[in-house]
Parts: sequence; C-alpha cells; structure tokens
Amino acid sequence: MITTQVSDLQPITDADRDRILATPRTADAHRALLAEMPAMNAVQLGGVASGASLPAQFTIAAWNVERCLFPEETALHLAQVAPQIVLLSEVDHGMARTGQRHTTEDMAAQLGMAYAFGVEFHELDLGGVTERAFCSDGFNALGWHGNAILSSVPFERTALIRLDDHGHWFASDIGHVDPEQPRLGGRMAIAGVVATQGGLLCVVSTHLESNADAAHRHMQMQRLLDAIDAFAPDMPVLIGGDLNTGNHLPPRFDWRDDTLFSLAKDRGYAWDFTAQGYTTRPSLITPHPDRVMKLDWFAGRNLKNLDNGIVASTIANGKALSDHDFIWCKVELTE
Repeated sequence: MITTQVSDLQPITDADRDRILATPRTADAHRALLAEMPAMNAVQLGGVASGASLPAQFTIAAWNVERCLFPEETALHLAQVAPQIVLLSEVDHGMARTGQRHTTEDMAAQLGMAYAFGVEFHELDLGGVTERAFCSDGFNALGWHGNAILSSVPFERTALIRLDDHGHWFASDIGHVDPEQPRLGGRMAIAGVVATQGGLLCVVSTHLESNADAAHRHMQMQRLLDAIDAFAPDMPVLIGGDLNTGNHLPPRFDWRDDTLFSLAKDRGYAWDFTAQGYTTRPSLITPHPDRVMKLDWFAGRNLKNLDNGIVASTIANGKALSDHDFIWCKVELTE
C-alpha cells in the first residue's frame, strides 16, 4: 500500500523508456522497474473541494470512462445525479488519444471537486487501432493511465493499492502480453478517507483484471479487502468500479461465475448498492462488442443503501461517451 502524496507526478524520461523497452519481459524485472519509477508509487492530489464534509445522505457514482475522450461532456453527464463522490477508472493523463490532457483534472474542474489520481499503467505506445484515430500526436507526453476519485470534500488521507505487481501485460513468462498495448504496471485501486456528518468514510475506486479468470480476480479482491482493513480498519467503506466480472469465463461469460462476490460477503460487504441491469454498450473505441456484460459494481460495509441506478453513457446526439454506463447509489452511514 502506497501513501505518498504529490501535486505532480514525475515523468518517465527517454532514458527510462529505453530501459523499460530493453528489459527482459519477466515478472522479476517488472517488479524492479515498478519500484524504480516514482510516478508508479504515489497518489497525485489536486482540484478544489467545495465543502468540509458530506451530508448525512450522499450520492456516489462509479464509471469506467474508457480513456475519457470527452472530459467536459462526461462531467456534465455525471452532473444529472449530482454525485458528491465519483469513482473513475480508465482515465488518461498525457496520452495522445485524449489530446495529452489530464482528464481527471479537467473533470474535477468542471464539477468543482478535488481529486486523487493514481497510475495503473505507463503506456509505452498509442493504443489499439480505434484509439489511434483519436491521437493528436505521434507520442504520449506522459503516458499515464489509471484510476481516480473525485470528491466534493477534502481527503483526510489517500492510498494507492496495487493488486498485482508481476506485470500481467508485460511479463511473457507469467502474464498476458498484448503487442498493441505494451505497458508497465498493473491493476490497482485508489482509496480515500473523507468526512461525513456521520463520521469518516473510506471510498475506493478500483479496476480488476479483464484478461484473467475468476481465480485471478478473487485474488485481487482479497488483496484489496486486506489493504482496506489495514488502511481504514472498522470504518464504513464503499468500493466501486469495473470488476470485469464474467470476463474470460466461457461459455457463459456470466458474472455469477465470479467468486469475488461471496468472498466480499464473507468479509462483511453487501452488494445491494448496485442496481440490476447490464453496464456495457458499443462505443467509439469499442464499436462492436461481441457480448453485453455486467462488469460494474458497488460493494459496501456499514452503510445503508437508499437508492441506486444505472445511467446510459449515450448523450443527446447518440454518441456514447464510454463502452460502460455509469452506476450510482445514494447511501447513509449505519448507526
């Protein structure tokens, strides 16, 4: 668990990049590289909070924004449910496909919120074929891609929780290497503690592995829950994000085949914060998905669910802002 907080992430230099590309594609080599890059081991804080504490009842949204091609439109779309906390995954920072923008920072400015951002992957190239159509340049200014939390109130403390370090997308001896997406890093979560009128609350934005089976995601969830217990013991918690449930589970690709649900339930978490319904759709980057899935979830402990829903990611002109719809819930702390 990483608790270093910075206002700016240290860029990876050209020499660092050359060394990464020349490094043997092994798990041990990946772990060494990961430890050496300061930006992979810090939480970036920014933005401006609008209040001191959350009200007794508050709304949280979670959205995989698929790189966040349209930060302002994405923020405006979220505003219809007026969330006080937003849990984001797949946000870019200094990537050519999103105009080299810090998409988390831009969304936070649009919504008038503070943010905490952490790097999931350092992208070594421009992305897949459909992503390259959006590239403003032939290079990435920074190459960061990760998870974030937007908050209307200040963070008491934050942490970056790495769910694997073996290089699932880097190490050919143990992981899944995609020639279109060479990258350093791995799935992770951002945790933040915020004040509410009822006491402190831990909110967690996470993204579990897509190119893996249920056993791998079970392991990631176990690591996440253990880290939360260490970071925010006995505190109310709401976890939200793209859990990739059902991925790589043929023939049904059914979320019910993932064992992480029972794991979290046995640890005191409930899943009724998540509305019924599927959460994926065709988008500009993913125009032809071969199946509709339920990937996005909330899990909470010591919280009461008051309401929830799913909002389609399409806007008035029919454009899909993401291949995921966003989920939201209204909650309060239990006594």
